[in-house]
Amino acid sequence: MAAAWVAAGRVAIDGRVVRDPEHPVPSAAVLALDGAPVTPPAPLYLALNKPRGLVTTAADEQGRDTVYRCFEGAGLPWLGPVGRLDRASEGLLLFTNDPGWAARLTEPGHGVVKTYHVQVDRVPDDALVARLQAGVAEGGERLAALRATVLRAGTRHGWLEIALDEGRNRQIRRMLSALGIGVLRLVRTAIGPLALGSLGKGAWRALEADEVRALAPPSARPMAGRTGLG
Repeated sequence: MAAAWVAAGRVAIDGRVVRDPEHPVPSAAVLALDGAPVTPPAPLYLALNKPRGLVTTAADEQGRDTVYRCFEGAGLPWLGPVGRLDRASEGLLLFTNDPGWAARLTEPGHGVVKTYHVQVDRVPDDALVARLQAGVAEGGERLAALRATVLRAGTRHGWLEIALDEGRNRQIRRMLSALGIGVLRLVRTAIGPLALGSLGKGAWRALEADEVRALAPPSARPMAGRTGLG
């Protein structure tokens, strides 16, 4: 459902009007639009190449552009982001209307490795790679990369490939900042076996069935609810 319909009070859950596009929806709930029952859409799974400068939310109180701008005019059902990328970051971001799949993909211990290409404001070397893999203390947490390698180094800047197997908030930026290093660009290039590939900036595509299964195999556990309304 369009977020504007929800905000306008046209959508009800079990007979109660809601106006928050990200309001959780129990799996057995009855949805209605303008009083008429709504049939839930078929499960959909998308990959987006998020451009820099967009926030990962349905609506922004500061009026900034959101990732949903990339879907305008496509006639898609409501889709929720699976995880986040901050406004300054770019690259692979997943969306779905299947909360069970999203929960399996993001649950602690699932072990989905996320890979990033990071341009830094100094020439990276093996010593920096070792520090990132050994871990740093920041904000009362120990933050470490699962893997780190130097992709290329120039005379003043360079690129690192960093893989993470945990989802701490702004983890890469925090690790590098703790070492006195600034991030010039941060691009997520893969989530588990799914690579960004040649998907253009701001472009999206539906995932193939085998990609959906590879990212988060089916589970026997019941779904807790839908991701939201939108």
